[in-house]
Amino acid sequence: MKAIQVGLLGIGTVGSGTYNVLLRNQEEIRRRAGRGIAITMVADLDTERARAIVGPDVQVVADARAVIANPDIAIVVELIGGYGIAKALVLEAIAAGKHVVTANKALLAVHGTEIFAAARARGVIVAFEAAVAGGIPIIKALREGLTANRIDWVAGIINGTTNFILSEMRSKGLDFGTVLKQAQALGYAEADPTFDIEGVDAAHKATIMSAIAFGVPVQFDKAYVEGITALQAVDIRYAEQLGYRIKLLGITKRRDDLKTASCNTGGTGGIELRVHPTLVPSTRLIANVEGAMNAVVVQGDAVGSTLYYGKGAGSEPTASAVIADLVDITRLHTADPDHRVPHLAFQPGSLQDTPILPIDAVVTAFYLRLVVADKAGVLARITGILAEHDISIDAVLQRESADGEKQTDLIILTHDTVEGRMKAALAQMQALPTVLAPIVRIRKEELK
Repeated sequence: MKAIQVGLLGIGTVGSGTYNVLLRNQEEIRRRAGRGIAITMVADLDTERARAIVGPDVQVVADARAVIANPDIAIVVELIGGYGIAKALVLEAIAAGKHVVTANKALLAVHGTEIFAAARARGVIVAFEAAVAGGIPIIKALREGLTANRIDWVAGIINGTTNFILSEMRSKGLDFGTVLKQAQALGYAEADPTFDIEGVDAAHKATIMSAIAFGVPVQFDKAYVEGITALQAVDIRYAEQLGYRIKLLGITKRRDDLKTASCNTGGTGGIELRVHPTLVPSTRLIANVEGAMNAVVVQGDAVGSTLYYGKGAGSEPTASAVIADLVDITRLHTADPDHRVPHLAFQPGSLQDTPILPIDAVVTAFYLRLVVADKAGVLARITGILAEHDISIDAVLQRESADGEKQTDLIILTHDTVEGRMKAALAQMQALPTVLAPIVRIRKEELK
């Protein structure tokens, strides 16, 4: 059977990796797919560099629309990135009856509902395994491997840049700014690292996983996003003393306890969707994921807890996911669209409008660090405020003051509580004259 023809839009790091892996493993891939898969056309503004990568046998053009217009191209791989021209090209490829493979998590997190609807109407596939956690097959696991389960929650280290920074801060005791410069020098962080360090990249990925896990539309605009720029080395040290490590986690949870949490949504339940620094017990496997690696934990009612670990970025790890999508599409190319795996795991007509909860309705535990006057009665007043807001304490650590020192660090770990209660308690504690600096608050998850 003749090889299925693929057009590549963008041949940067991931595009070149896709071309090279597909070429290197072409016989193995053909045996699995049932026919060959060949990149026969590439669009890139730097045509000279593109030709140097793919050689003379592949047509290279500067205009991506020429790839879409080619009737011989059955699959378009979009590796341009961003929300702008990439969205237009993906929708044009769908309209032209092409299947689409994309690694563009930002595009799908923001415009996925529109894109998937267009693909369904046209009877084509949009595949996006490479959009979340690079080479880790987490999309396939959520969408297919765990389909028998009612997913309770998903929590993941899904940004390698921030995990590298936090690992270095912990192991070497360095501050954030110093490690960020190291990460940029090593190529782990971009010259403008905003999307990574402010949690936006992780929130794009968490949004996609949440939609697949719970059968809801993608709703990036409702995600709570908090990055790592304000984290201090001292809090990483205190967390370690208490048996925890701090990771930037993307977390999404199903919530059915809303009436008891004083945030009733009319009986429909709710979903937490949040990205923020999180204390995780150091005994958990995910707490020991170091460097630029990624890991995702999924809790299902039947299977229990499962962990997916590997490289979340890079040329060939991401190419691995892109090519897996190409193989899937090749296998399903002629299948009845109604018999394909739905884009978001659930049949389109059965997606629910379960609300994404505001951050004040989230239930989690907390790490608090207060700089307080070293005098009698301070601890009693602070714990009294927490009790007034029905917040129970898990552990307390107080740094011993040096001779002549008039202030000390007070560390408190709480049990689970509604975030809105904690905000009210923090405002009351911050107003105390014995609290001498802004209170540091970091959320804590046991991930049992």
